[in-house]
Amino acid sequence: MTLPFQKFDGAGNDFVLIDARTTPFNLSAKQIARICHRRFGVGADGLMALLPATDGYHFRMAYYNSDGLPASMCGNGARCISVFAYLLGASAMSPNLHFLADDGPHHAQVLKWDDHLQQGVVQVSMCDVEASSVRPVLGGYLLNTGVPHLVVEVDDVESIDVPSRGRVLRFDPALGAEGANVNFVQRMADGSLRIRTYERGVEDETFACGTGVTAASIVTGIHTIHAVGGSFEVAYTTTPSAYTQVMLTGPVQRNFLGNLYL
Repeated sequence: MTLPFQKFDGAGNDFVLIDARTTPFNLSAKQIARICHRRFGVGADGLMALLPATDGYHFRMAYYNSDGLPASMCGNGARCISVFAYLLGASAMSPNLHFLADDGPHHAQVLKWDDHLQQGVVQVSMCDVEASSVRPVLGGYLLNTGVPHLVVEVDDVESIDVPSRGRVLRFDPALGAEGANVNFVQRMADGSLRIRTYERGVEDETFACGTGVTAASIVTGIHTIHAVGGSFEVAYTTTPSAYTQVMLTGPVQRNFLGNLYL
C-alpha cells in the first residue's frame, strides 16, 4: 500500500499530514508510531489526518501523538493542517478556514504564505478556558487549553533538564490519571516569555507546543512567547470567569512531500 503524505512544521514542532478526505483513514497506533519514528520512519512529533468536511466546516482534524495515540488538540498541528487544507483547495483557496477537532470547532486564517519559500504565518482560534479551572499544583498552574498543561515559572529556562524534570512532573499523580504536558517558562527583561515544553505522547522535549504556548500566556499574562523553534503571539479576552477569543499566531512551513509504503 502506498500512501502520499506531506511533512510540515510549526516552529519546529513537526508533523506528517495525510489527506484522508476520499480514502478511509485506518492506520493503527503501531503504524502511526513507526511513521513518526525518527530512525525507522519519516520522523515527527505527531501525525494528522485531514478528514471530510461536515456541517458546514471545511474539514475535520484527527491528531495522533508520535506514540500513535490520539489527542484532542494540537495548536501547532492545527495551524499546519490549516495550510495543508488551504493548499489542497479544501476552502476553495480562501485563507479563512473553519474546522472541527476533537475539542470542538476552530477557525484558522492563513495570514501569509510564500509559495517559493513554502512558509508562512497562520493564526488559529483555541478553546475558551474557564478561570476557575486554572489551579495551582506542583509549584505551577494546571489548565486545559485543548489538552492539559502544567506551567512552571523558573529563573533560567536554559538550565532546566527538560526531558528529565519534565518526565517526572508529567507522570505525577497530582496531574491526573493521564498526566499533562509540562512547560517551563522564564520572564524576560523585554516583557516577553521564553518557554520549553515536555510533551506527553512524544515523551520528550519538543521545539514548540501551541497549546503549551497558549497555556503559558494565560498563566503569565504575557503575549509574546519564544519557543526553541520560533516565536508566537497569543491574544485573548479576559473576563472575571474565563479567557475567551483565544488566538494563537505563529510560523508554518512545508518541508517535503513523499510516499509511505505500508
